[in-house]
Amino acid sequence: QVQLVESGGGLVQAGGSLRLSCAASGRTFSSNTMGWFRQAPGKEREFVAAITWAGFNTYYADSVKGRFTISGDNAKNTVYLQMDTLKPEDTAVYYCAASYRAAMTTHRNEYDYWGQGTQVTVSS
Repeated sequence: QVQLVESGGGLVQAGGSLRLSCAASGRTFSSNTMGWFRQAPGKEREFVAAITWAGFNTYYADSVKGRFTISGDNAKNTVYLQMDTLKPEDTAVYYCAASYRAAMTTHRNEYDYWGQGTQVTVSS
């Protein structure tokens, strides 16, 4: 089993920044990819960013590229999402997830474990 706990969400004005954290415990040593997803009210959960534990390869959704940065700390089993130049359309519940697939994936159904989510609200 893997436990994922997100933190760092909150309310921020447009143009501001937030840093989300995802602390992983349990069977983490064998997960290949960690991802961040988000879900706004009335919308489907969408991919935001992903990172591999080996090599820290990263991938971003076009909507956040250049504004968000995903990073990881192997020693702490923690993944971060630095969000800069936030926009009102970034408002959503943000979820951390772990995938055991061999290759990095952006598909939510290929992630095996999920955190409980943290709310991010960007005011205009």
